[in-house]
Amino acid sequence: MRTMRSCAARPRRAAIAAAVSTTALLCAAPSALAAQAPPPAAATPSQVATSAAAAPAVVVGGPAVRPASVATTPWRSVARPTVRQGSHGAAVVALQDRLTALHYDVGPVDGDFGTSTLHGVYAFRKVQGLHLDGIVGPRTWAALATPRVPQPRHTLTASAVEIDLARRVVYLTKNGAVTRIVDASPGKASTPTPTGAFTITRRIDGWRRSPLGLLWRPNYFHEGYALHGSTSVPTYAASHGCVRVTVPAMNRLWPKLFVGEHLWVYR
Repeated sequence: MRTMRSCAARPRRAAIAAAVSTTALLCAAPSALAAQAPPPAAATPSQVATSAAAAPAVVVGGPAVRPASVATTPWRSVARPTVRQGSHGAAVVALQDRLTALHYDVGPVDGDFGTSTLHGVYAFRKVQGLHLDGIVGPRTWAALATPRVPQPRHTLTASAVEIDLARRVVYLTKNGAVTRIVDASPGKASTPTPTGAFTITRRIDGWRRSPLGLLWRPNYFHEGYALHGSTSVPTYAASHGCVRVTVPAMNRLWPKLFVGEHLWVYR
C-alpha cells in the first residue's frame, strides 16, 4: 500500500494548528482562491409539504427509492418554462420550493437561479438518473412531479450522514428518513474515497491548507479524509479522496454535523 500525505495541513489560524495522519490520500480544493469565503449564512427555504407513497421501496444503484405521491402545492400552479443558471422569477421560485420540499439543498428560496440552485438541480438529476446539464426543462419538471425519493441504507433515530459514491451526493438522515440531499464530488478513480462505516472525529471551523489547496470547514471521518467545502465541485468525481461540497452548502451543513456523528460511505 502506498503511503500518502494527509489532506489536512497548516490551518489558516495558528491557534488551531494540528497534525493529521500522513497515511491518507491527498484531497483538497484548488489552490487558487480569489476571495475569502463569506461568513456562514442560514438558509431560509420555503416549507412546502410533500408526502411519500406507501409503495414498496426498490434499490436502483444505491439507496432504496420509491415513487413519491405529490399533493397539490403552489409550485404546480405556476407556468414551467425552461430555466437555467441566470434565470429569475416565479418559475425559479417554484423550482426552489419544490426542490426544498424534496429535501434538496438549494439555499434560500429567492427566485434567483444561482450556484446553490444549480447544485440542487445537479443533485436532483443525479438521484433521478437524468443527464447532468443543469437545465430545467419539460423532462425535469415531469420528474419533479413524480420523483424517486431516496431512502437511507441505515435507519438510525439519531442524525447521520451517508455518502453515495455512485450518485455523488451526500444524504443527511434522521429517524430512518433522508432530511437533506447535497451535490458532491468524491474521490476520482485513481484516488478513491474509502468506503465503510465511520464517525466524524474532528472538525475545523475555517480554512485548512493542504499541499493541494484549501479545505473549507473540513469534517474528518477517516484519518485525513474529510467532508469539506470547496470552490470547485464538478458533477464528476474529481477529488483526491475527500468529499467536496460547495462552500455555501458546507455553511448550511456545518451546524447539522458534529463530532461522533455516524457517517457511511458506499457505492
